[in-house]
Amino acid sequence: MSRVIKVDDLSKAYQLGDFGTGTISRDLERFWARVRGKEDPFLKIGETNDRTTKGKSDIVWSLKDINFEVEQGDAVGIIGRNGAGKSTLLKVLSRVTSPTTGSVKVKGRIASLLEVGTGFHPELTGRENIYLNGAILGMRKAEIKRKFDEIVDFSGVERYVDTPVKRYSSGMYVRLAFAVAAHLESEILIIDEVLAVGDAEFQKKCLGKMGDVSKGEGRTVLFVSHNMAAITSFCQKAMLLHNGSIHTMGNDVNKIIRSYLTNFDTVTNNGTWENTDSSYSDEYFTPIKFEIINDQNNAIDHCVQNNEKIFIEITGNIKELDPAFTVGYALYNDNSDLIYWTYQSDNNENYWPKLTIGLNTLRSEFPSRTLNEGKYRIELIASLHYRKWILEPGKNNPSITLEIEGGLSDSPLWIMKRPGIMAPVIRWIKC
Repeated sequence: MSRVIKVDDLSKAYQLGDFGTGTISRDLERFWARVRGKEDPFLKIGETNDRTTKGKSDIVWSLKDINFEVEQGDAVGIIGRNGAGKSTLLKVLSRVTSPTTGSVKVKGRIASLLEVGTGFHPELTGRENIYLNGAILGMRKAEIKRKFDEIVDFSGVERYVDTPVKRYSSGMYVRLAFAVAAHLESEILIIDEVLAVGDAEFQKKCLGKMGDVSKGEGRTVLFVSHNMAAITSFCQKAMLLHNGSIHTMGNDVNKIIRSYLTNFDTVTNNGTWENTDSSYSDEYFTPIKFEIINDQNNAIDHCVQNNEKIFIEITGNIKELDPAFTVGYALYNDNSDLIYWTYQSDNNENYWPKLTIGLNTLRSEFPSRTLNEGKYRIELIASLHYRKWILEPGKNNPSITLEIEGGLSDSPLWIMKRPGIMAPVIRWIKC
């Protein structure tokens, strides 16, 4: 395999607030340093891009000392918290912005999809924008014409192809933009997390297409996503960014994802999460506490037996009552596979209590003797059903850890962890 991307000592600095240093003399000092080919003197005081802390400098390093190589045909998943530098890195690789220091060497043509509607003109129709966007991405008119029907068919917007795209939904925008980028005969395909806008069926279709592009056609794909299941299933390599620097990169995708979820996600390594800084506030709901308790109403650490009775408890402040309001949790295993999620889809008095404005505490029994031994992540989720996410799954939501051990069954045959994700105790009778 030949190398198609080589990044050496890449850094990207941004200035917060107004441009300029604040004084004419300092602006001239910066200009004179640039003329002489010297380092910008004000970059020396730049700080790490940690969005959670208040800095002392108005210059931050969105990327700092990035070094990596990508081989032809690699599918690389790029993960990290919001503000870690993922989108900035893709913009530098796509030549949308230039690095402050360092170099990027790319071999081959790049097709990138970084933001919803990138390269689209709202007044033009879908048909016209296919030709416009294709030209921006480097396709010749004959190439676009040859692939036009395939692009439209993949996008699923054939009925609206002669309608101005300003009347498209964000999902239709992404469908069309991805179809153009994916069908461009480029050596490198760069996709930011815009695919999250599409529905589940289209996301699955996109992942399949990216798999064909990478494995079948030998093209290189860089994919940023907060969907850990998609990263696991599609990518052979992963890169974890933290505060603008590469924390880990390698072929063990599951290990890198576990490192991210354990160290940098909003996951507590115990059975209780508390909203100490009043974050995650929404006009409808603000979570206060999310925890695992036992049948004596005591909070537990995180480790339980398979047959132990436990409950998941959610406390939050409801600011406005809405019949579409839902809250619950999503359960993931150690490989970030979604086991299930629950909230009041069974909307009746037998399954869901009556909510009131103000503080509400909700409790549900966790199914015992069902899951296998192992470590699980429980993520808080909430929404206005079919209208908007308040706490969307996979978006760095508050999460707690549950570790199940022992208590596998009453059978003397199993003295170690049973195979599979689940290990239910199932009763048999002779008929």
